[in-house]
Amino acid sequence: MSNAAQVGAPAPRQSRVGKRLIPVPKGVTVEISGNRFGVKGPKGSLLRELPRQVEIALEGDVLRVSSDASGRDAARLQGLARALAASMVKGVAEGYERVLELVGTGYRCEVKGNAVSLQVGLSHPSSYPLPPEVSAMVNPDSKGTQLILRSADKASLGQVAASIRAIRPPEPYAGKGIRYRGENVRRKAGKAGKGRK
Repeated sequence: MSNAAQVGAPAPRQSRVGKRLIPVPKGVTVEISGNRFGVKGPKGSLLRELPRQVEIALEGDVLRVSSDASGRDAARLQGLARALAASMVKGVAEGYERVLELVGTGYRCEVKGNAVSLQVGLSHPSSYPLPPEVSAMVNPDSKGTQLILRSADKASLGQVAASIRAIRPPEPYAGKGIRYRGENVRRKAGKAGKGRK
């Protein structure tokens, strides 16, 4: 290493999030090949290509993320890669879950093979095909009004949940539609509420 690198060159900026170590739980195996990062665990396996300026190293039972990019990009890429890697590790170890609720008279859903069939007040039932990495089941205690989605891939799960919700998003007057569990739907008074002071 040159004297200029030792004395004059500032240390690359580190992200507050990116410099945190990622613990690897038991039962999860990690494969790193260049900028390809793969994890395998009880809930499945995931593989992702990370930015070339980012390096992930396995040190015992933790992962360390660093970046050699210049300027502010070092911290940004380090934080991004750390967040992606942490969600992948958690996904294959524990999995992710999203619950959708169908609110409305006669609204219900069922899972048929690898597709979700929805009756949500339209002229015909809607069907949404599930990608292989996402599984779905109807809560047996909900009479078809709660759909549980599970996946090791957080991004795919979020996209599927958003796409199904978009088939019949909750409307602001009666609140009917498909919503996330715990979602606060803003309500409007409608014509009946105009005369009230």
